[in-house]
Amino acid sequence: MAAPLRGMFSGQPPGHPGDSRGQASLLQAAPGPLRASNSTLVDELESSFEAYFASLVSQDFVNGTDQEEIRTGVDQCIQKFLDIARQTECFFLQKILQLSVQKPEQVIKEDVSELRNELQRKDALVQKHLTKLRHWQQVLEDINGSLAYLEHAFANIPAPMKQT
Repeated sequence: MAAPLRGMFSGQPPGHPGDSRGQASLLQAAPGPLRASNSTLVDELESSFEAYFASLVSQDFVNGTDQEEIRTGVDQCIQKFLDIARQTECFFLQKILQLSVQKPEQVIKEDVSELRNELQRKDALVQKHLTKLRHWQQVLEDINGSLAYLEHAFANIPAPMKQT
């Protein structure tokens, strides 16, 4: 998962392609109690998700020997995954902030591109609704035409005579 992205976020500020000082792995994690020295946030995010998923499908969970212990283990896995996901989000937000400071025109280009895509999506949605509207208008016109024909047909039928 992380292999194609390893060189993209090297820990060096954008705009210094020749500088090899910051050629760390993708999202190199700060040393801490949960991290190995050469692991990355992406690696940890992936492994914490795998651990969470494994805890859900483990044989102990299926057999349900001790529900409280299983619940505690799953909760711990979820919490670890969420913590690492927050750290990963923080990393990307920092990179976006750096990019917006160093290359504000890039941020504006991305915003314009997103707005164009949103307009295209909404135009397509409007066209879809107009097509449905035309269809239902045609159905109503057909019904009104049938009703007018029936009204005309019933108007030509003589009224029943009263029997005396």
